[in-house]
This record gives sequence, structure tokens and C-alpha cells, in this order.
Amino acid sequence: MSAFAYPAKFKVGSDGRILVEFVDLPRVATDGGDDREALEEAVDALGSDLSIRMSLREEIPAPSSAKRGQRLVPVPLWLAPKLALYLAMREQQVNNSELARRLGVDERVIRRLLNPEHVSKPDRIQSALTALGKQLTVEVRDAA
Repeated sequence: MSAFAYPAKFKVGSDGRILVEFVDLPRVATDGGDDREALEEAVDALGSDLSIRMSLREEIPAPSSAKRGQRLVPVPLWLAPKLALYLAMREQQVNNSELARRLGVDERVIRRLLNPEHVSKPDRIQSALTALGKQLTVEVRDAA
């Protein structure tokens, strides 16, 4: 099972704004005027960084466990299924053409499924994950 939430440090800056720094993604930081806005901005910053990494076909660092004083920031819902597919393909060393062959579709379909900017049908991503022996589930938790 893969976790799609990254630990971050939330600190109050000298100007009273809440600063957010990601433990596993040192080049990602943001802030907000209050706790709610800081979390929203953190989710957005996380999604932007991960989508860029996917577009560039970079490694995606696995999230570490949150330690005392850190909060988990979820990967945005629009990106999480695509990220799961991207990670499964890398883990199994399956390229776009091979997955397209398994699904009986054109390779362009796989490119669109992996494109963070393309709106993909959830059932298409689920089918692709199934072809890789993965199952997509959704969990709802109480907010911290």
C-alpha cells in the first residue's frame, strides 16, 4: 500500500504567517495567513511539485512517517490516482507501450492518463492500475 500524504512542518513566522516546509521535498515550501490557508497552499504546492516531477519523469521520493510536530499533507485528489499509476509503472518497469498493449489501447491513451494536466476518467486509471496488479481505494479520515 502506498501513502499519498507527505509530512510537513508548520511554523509561525516573524510576520505571523504560517510557514510550511516539506520534510521529504526540500525544494517545496509555502505559507498562509492562517492554518486553513496554509494547509490549502501546502496541498497546492505539493501537487505542483509532484506533477512537475511526473512530467519530467523524475523519481518521486516516498513520504516518510510524520514525526512529532509535523502534519501530513495529502496529495491533491486530482493528482493522486495519476501518481499511483506513475509509481506502479516505475516499480514494475512497465513503459507506456507495454501498458497500452495490456489494455488494448493506443499508447497516447497512457500518455494522457499520466499527464497531470489532462482530466482522465477515474475508471480508466483504475483499469490501468488493475492491469498492473494494483487496486485503487479511497479513505476518508477525521481531520487533525
